[in-house]
Amino acid sequence: MDLYEYQARELLEEQGIATPRAIFAQNSHVVAAAADDIGYPCVIKAQVKTGHRGQAGGIKLATSRDDAILTSEQILPMSIHGHKCSGVLVAEAKNILHEYYVSISVDRTSRDFDVLATANGGTEVEAIAKEHPEAVKRLHIGALEDFDMQAATQMAQSIGFYHADVHQAADILLKMWRAFKDNDATLVEINPLAKIGDPEDENSKTLCALDAKISLDDNAAFRHDGWERFKDPIQSDPYEQQAHEHGLHYVHLNGQVGVIGNGAGLVMSSLDAVSGAGEEQGTGIKPANFLDIGGGASAEVMSRSLSIVLSDPQVASVLINIYGGITRCDVVAEGILAALQTLNSAKAIVIRFDGNGAKDGLETIAAAQNPRLHVAPTMEEAAQLAASLASQLSGVSLGSLPEDAASIENSQEGR
Repeated sequence: MDLYEYQARELLEEQGIATPRAIFAQNSHVVAAAADDIGYPCVIKAQVKTGHRGQAGGIKLATSRDDAILTSEQILPMSIHGHKCSGVLVAEAKNILHEYYVSISVDRTSRDFDVLATANGGTEVEAIAKEHPEAVKRLHIGALEDFDMQAATQMAQSIGFYHADVHQAADILLKMWRAFKDNDATLVEINPLAKIGDPEDENSKTLCALDAKISLDDNAAFRHDGWERFKDPIQSDPYEQQAHEHGLHYVHLNGQVGVIGNGAGLVMSSLDAVSGAGEEQGTGIKPANFLDIGGGASAEVMSRSLSIVLSDPQVASVLINIYGGITRCDVVAEGILAALQTLNSAKAIVIRFDGNGAKDGLETIAAAQNPRLHVAPTMEEAAQLAASLASQLSGVSLGSLPEDAASIENSQEGR
């Protein structure tokens, strides 16, 4: 789960990391009161779960009450890189002397944690890291190791914090690590970690987290009351919401073939097979979703999964690709039939079973004699059939079985 900036700040502040005063607002009336409270100039920042807000016009300076209201009314309706603005953060404007970048993340390649830091923070940090990789310092932390003050101090020294900042920078790195561990995060990033203050007054200079990005591991939600406090104020995709409520791994896409499988790898392969079939057939048919029912799924889980996918109006056909292991194909077949008893849907469903319980499952499907159910022997043939049916049935009622569909099913009967 990715957090908005105003939510990420909460976790940094809980660890004692300094941030500018800021108030979250979702209308211009609250913005006006917040700006008056914080003072001018202030910064109006779009709250979206994506980067490069500044270049898109989502971060602006306001120098007066009228300016803050007008600026917020420009930003609040915005969508930035496809992400609708959930509100704005009205924040203190700080005098920035220098910008650093620091982050802690999971490194799936080395299976440890990565601490990255550079003295060249700001909006162009990606380009700087690409053009001058030597400027980015990296420290690996083993999964069973810890990150202590000595390591944090060495890290701070290595990226060239000015001498007076080294101890404070090390303290912030250590607090970031605690925020990362305590909250089961996969990413804690501060960019910029800014040196602020009066350039003529050395005593006024300090480090402050001007922006932050934090991602949390959804698998750990049960340890944090489901992270109710971070519930998105913008209504999420209704199908993803339904799936999330039932503990299903679902991603909504923009195609016409619903895809259900057991195991992320098998479902991903099924998505590729559907896309490939659409390209080969020249129809441009694409997957409509990713839905993994996981291992050992019950008939109830299968039934609920199919109900969610069939309720999506953009779905014209469904591919169910099950490799039986812990998950039994005969149990999945019972779930499919249970769902169809309660759903008024004419959409075509293509089934490919293999492995544990496949024979019994296919016999159950055949005995149902439901004209909406089609069987294919391999993933590739099932994807071809599902794509063909989606192309021919999009926007029309179920008609006669397409010629290539009949061909595949005849081949199945011959096995």
